[in-house]
Amino acid sequence: MIIKRFFPLRFAAVLWFALAVCLTAAGQARADSIAVQRASLQSDGNGWALDARFDFELNSSLEDAVNRGIPLYFTTDFELSRPRWYWFDEQPVSVSQSIRLSFQPLTREYRVSSGGLQQGFPTLSDALAVIKHITSWHVIERNDVHPGETYTASVRMQLDVALMPKPFQIDAVNNRDWNLVSDWKRFTFTVTERAK
Repeated sequence: MIIKRFFPLRFAAVLWFALAVCLTAAGQARADSIAVQRASLQSDGNGWALDARFDFELNSSLEDAVNRGIPLYFTTDFELSRPRWYWFDEQPVSVSQSIRLSFQPLTREYRVSSGGLQQGFPTLSDALAVIKHITSWHVIERNDVHPGETYTASVRMQLDVALMPKPFQIDAVNNRDWNLVSDWKRFTFTVTERAK
């Protein structure tokens, strides 16, 4: 009789504990991850360009780091592949692009840099809005693909701690607050004709 009463109570306690752990983990995963909202390829005359939107927020540790003058680097990776039954998958394209986010205390301005281009913004949210939207990034040359073939395009974004100054890389590797990455977003791309 005692065993019959004890088992449902214990089962309920275990169930509540498991539910609490799952909800906590889901909340942390959402707070510390990047979501790929959409991604598409558009003809740009010399090939195809990527347009992608990401959604994420900086946690308090990352926001504090930026405001203290530590630059953050967001790297977007793009890959194009096509399965082959007789050999390994063909991968005609694999490219990356890094965007640097920094804060200038003298001008109280956030700066977003990519390649040789640099833009200034009055607020962190304005700067992040630019980082979250990759537009007109030329990723595929017209000779990389064949008309009529269908490829799998993959895109992701991550906070790239490898590009940070060396002293901060060591801390970032051991700190979960610096782990900000998306899953790969995959979509099909059929080459109907060569880019014009």
